[in-house]
Amino acid sequence: MADERITPARNETPLERADRNFAELLQELRVTQTGVQILFAFLLTLAFTPRFPDLDPFQRATYVTTLLLAVLAAALFTAPAALHRSLFQRNAKPTIVRISSRLAGVGLGVLMPAFAGSVLLVVDVTLGRAAGLTAGGGTLACCLLLWGLLPKLVGRAVRGNRAPVPAPRPGGTAPTPQEQDPVRAPADRLP
Repeated sequence: MADERITPARNETPLERADRNFAELLQELRVTQTGVQILFAFLLTLAFTPRFPDLDPFQRATYVTTLLLAVLAAALFTAPAALHRSLFQRNAKPTIVRISSRLAGVGLGVLMPAFAGSVLLVVDVTLGRAAGLTAGGGTLACCLLLWGLLPKLVGRAVRGNRAPVPAPRPGGTAPTPQEQDPVRAPADRLP
């Protein structure tokens, strides 16, 4: 049975792995959701400030677009909880994890222009259009570098340094730490 197979690197079954992956994903979403909530609250209250009627058409369009992007990001980041709740105890955890991971990735993609739009709007109102466009573009570039390029570079470095994981030993027991990484001895075995 596929669910009984042991993953050598962590000594866990596929269902245990799905549970762990979902818990890790939820922790990531908690961190991200806080930023989305703060941004969304800021944008909601902005429309009720005394200066809001003075916004020009570009600023209003930026505001509405950014607000809608923040709502979409919030929906994407909360969708995994709704998906899990609707499929709870239906043996769908691996599918829930796979779809939730994609939703979180799309949510990050939507959050980038929402962050950039909010910075664009605030800097445009306070310092002018050129400064706003520069700051918004810089924010977008920063997010692209940290959320897009950095993970790819780190992933490439990890793949290049990864030693092959040995196959499970007979009887399904996990390889020892020395079998997993013979170059590094475990800390409890150092002299």
